[in-house]
Amino acid sequence: MTGTRTGNGTIDISKADTVVCEKCDNRLFIQSFVIKKISAILSPSGQEAIVPVQVYSCGNCGSVPKMFEAELTNKKESK
Repeated sequence: MTGTRTGNGTIDISKADTVVCEKCDNRLFIQSFVIKKISAILSPSGQEAIVPVQVYSCGNCGSVPKMFEAELTNKKESK
């Protein structure tokens, strides 16, 4: 058993689903950033802001999994 310790005990990581790129079936992802531009109207400071949002992108083709895109665009993931 490959165990990972969590606050609630140990989980068997081998039983967890592996995320696979929807476009090329790659299983390796890299950390990437989506840059969001916040208008002065929405910004708490009253000034325009640039905010980096960390996501994961495919290490092969660069696509961002839909489960992350849905969070970034306020769209629900269609299954």
